[in-house]
Amino acid sequence: MLHQEFISSMAMRQRYWARSMNGWPYVRDARPNGAHLALAELERLGHVSLLVTQNVDRLHQQAGSAAAVDLHGRLDRVSCRSCGTHLARDELQEELKQANPDYASHRAEIRPDGDAEVEERWVRHFQVPDCRVCGGMLMPDVVFFGGNVPASRVAQVQQALMGADALLVVGSSLTVWSGYRFCRQAGMLGKPLLIINRGTTRADNIAQLKLEMEAEPALNGLLAGLRAQAEVTSNALQVDP
Repeated sequence: MLHQEFISSMAMRQRYWARSMNGWPYVRDARPNGAHLALAELERLGHVSLLVTQNVDRLHQQAGSAAAVDLHGRLDRVSCRSCGTHLARDELQEELKQANPDYASHRAEIRPDGDAEVEERWVRHFQVPDCRVCGGMLMPDVVFFGGNVPASRVAQVQQALMGADALLVVGSSLTVWSGYRFCRQAGMLGKPLLIINRGTTRADNIAQLKLEMEAEPALNGLLAGLRAQAEVTSNALQVDP
């Protein structure tokens, strides 16, 4: 979904919300995996100062990451483009069901990202609720393709990177500029760039280390190494009575 398509076309908004009505419960009920949990543990141990995610599912927060920036926003919240009122996505789900009682029982094919394949006959007649406060247009609180990441988020990440020892990229091809820009910044600041990803990334040629493997075993291996190193250091500091 392109940003301009969503805001300029009622048909596109009908298409989006019809698909989202089916797909949202699958995103809402998803749970963190081992990679999410490992990154939260690295933060707890003091090795991650800020986690920057391009995902919109809030699974890092569920896993326990407290210092996290949702670069592309969050799917669990809806905002009004006119008055700025925020609404929980679960609340809007109930409004969508009430406005589309015949569609509420419809089951569509769900994709891994929570998107759903919906027949055109359902989309054409789908009713999209307006903002309860001002009657304005409701939009998921995410950055669609063609939209801009808020400058305040970018500045927060840039500031954190300036104070960090290195930048670690996990599970991203870095195709879009919103994430790749920080790899460029790390290079200009002389900060090491490390990448864990299966497949080519846009920043492979400027990384100091690239691990071509799944995120979970790589991060768990890193955690094991750090724990072993901490144990050796602790033993070395012990003084015999």
